[in-house]
Amino acid sequence: MNAVCKPSALAIIAPIFAVIGGAASAQSPSFSCDQVAPGGIEEMICKDSELSSLDRKLSDVYAQAARKATNEHPPVLQAEQRGWIKGRDECWKSNDKRSCVQGEYERRIAELQARYRLVPGIGPVTFICDGDPRNEVITTFFQTDPATMIAERGDSVSLMFVQPSGSGARYQGRNESFWEHQGEATVTWGFGAPEMHCKKSP
Repeated sequence: MNAVCKPSALAIIAPIFAVIGGAASAQSPSFSCDQVAPGGIEEMICKDSELSSLDRKLSDVYAQAARKATNEHPPVLQAEQRGWIKGRDECWKSNDKRSCVQGEYERRIAELQARYRLVPGIGPVTFICDGDPRNEVITTFFQTDPATMIAERGDSVSLMFVQPSGSGARYQGRNESFWEHQGEATVTWGFGAPEMHCKKSP
C-alpha cells in the first residue's frame, strides 16, 4: 500500500503568511518606511493608513501621467514632483500637520489627473469676455476630487480648483479666478488684473 504524503506544517502555514504579508504591504505607502526620519512627515504617512493609501494612489496617478509625458521637454513632470515632495514635507510647520498632508496629496492627485487628462472632462467651453470675440477664455472641467478646471487664454494656461460658493461654480488658480452662473462668468486673469465679464459662446 502506498504511503499517503501529509503536507508539512510549513506548507500549510506559508500561504497564510503570504496573505498577511500582502495585507501589510497594502497598508504601506509607495516608499520604504525602513529608514524614514523619526518625527518627520514620512513617518507620519507610514503610521497612517489613510495617508499611506493616498500616497499609493498618487504613485499610481504619477505613473499614468509619466507615460503621457514621455516626450515632454524639458521634463516638467519630474521637476514638479520633486518640488511637490518638498512642499508636502513643509507641512511640519502647520498647526494641523495631518490635514495639511492630506490636502497636499488630494490636490496633487487632482492636478495630475486634470493636466494629463486621466479622468473624464467636460468641454472645451468657450467664454467671450467684455464683448470682444478676440478676448476668449476656453475652459475644460474635470471630475477630480476636488473638482478642477483648466482655463486657457491666449498662450496662458491656468489650473484652478473648485471653491465653496453660494451659487454657481467658483474656481481659483494661482493668480486667476473663474466664477460662472447660468452661462455668465466673472474672470480675473493675472495678479491684480481687473474683472472680465464673460458669456458662454453659443
